[in-house]
Amino acid sequence: MPRPTRRGATAAARADRRTSPARSVTARQGSGLLRHPAWGMAGGALCVSASAVLLGLARTDPGTASFYRCVLALPALVALALPERRRQGPPSRGQHGLALLAGAAFAWDMLLWTQAIAEVGAGLSTVLVNVQVVLVPLLAWAVDREPVPRSFLLWVPVILLGVVLTGGVVEGGASGSDPQAGTIHAVLAAVCYSVFLFLLRRGGHGGLVRQRYVLVIACAALVSLLAGGFSYGLDLAPGWKVMGWLLAVAVSSQVVGWLLVASTSPMLSSHVGAVLLLLTPVGAVALGAVVLGERPTVLQLAGCVLILVSAYCATAREIRPRGRPVRPDSADGSASGSEETSD
Repeated sequence: MPRPTRRGATAAARADRRTSPARSVTARQGSGLLRHPAWGMAGGALCVSASAVLLGLARTDPGTASFYRCVLALPALVALALPERRRQGPPSRGQHGLALLAGAAFAWDMLLWTQAIAEVGAGLSTVLVNVQVVLVPLLAWAVDREPVPRSFLLWVPVILLGVVLTGGVVEGGASGSDPQAGTIHAVLAAVCYSVFLFLLRRGGHGGLVRQRYVLVIACAALVSLLAGGFSYGLDLAPGWKVMGWLLAVAVSSQVVGWLLVASTSPMLSSHVGAVLLLLTPVGAVALGAVVLGERPTVLQLAGCVLILVSAYCATAREIRPRGRPVRPDSADGSASGSEETSD
């Protein structure tokens, strides 16, 4: 029997990976946070929470912030993606399309949310954008027929109350320059944020997470560049001080935070990932107190406690062990940890 050539074996491996994406995800769960995806997701959310404080220190236009936080992250992300490409080959054309859609949604989320902060205040904008805790599971149910546990639905009102208290809305209300426009921008940001999270998680089921994430960030940079030059403000030479803060955002949020979210979210149910991302406003409150000297009120601290307690109660029984990929690939649309193919 003739021995297969190295090129033939490589092609066969790539074909098997493309026809069994869930298996490729499982095969790479070697060590570290990927063995415990809930911890990885939580760590990613806390890293992303630093962006609110760092962007406040940068004090620049939405277009400038969104563009540079993506562009400055790309060299490190490309370096991380190259070994994956050598081992497993490039993504398919369909995978490219899903990543580009996620990147466009991410760019508009960044632009609209940064704009809403000035118009309606950081508290209310944070509350509105975190409606994703409801929208992401709803998208997963509508598109993939992924079931939403009743226990999660029962805890949603408590979770949302915690977000409202953490945002300080009860005490301060809308404090920006144009509350009406800011509310609209924040709601649109919440929609874009939810679409981005849904596509990021769904795309990760096919493996090649790092390469796809590079496409997401590259597309987000391009959309931010075009939108920023059109109406959201774009300064291509903002100065070294601003660039330093934006580099910090790029490293903490784009390189570490969102890459952790992209790697771990496919291994969790949609509602579990959405709840764990609520650690972002909690982390922002803590960092604001440490870095900016802000003093959270009693109600804000109570909101943080509500988020942490309700998040634990809503997700403790739903977290899958050892990072098994959660895929909507059964015939009736239920979520599954099997290694069957879909898409």
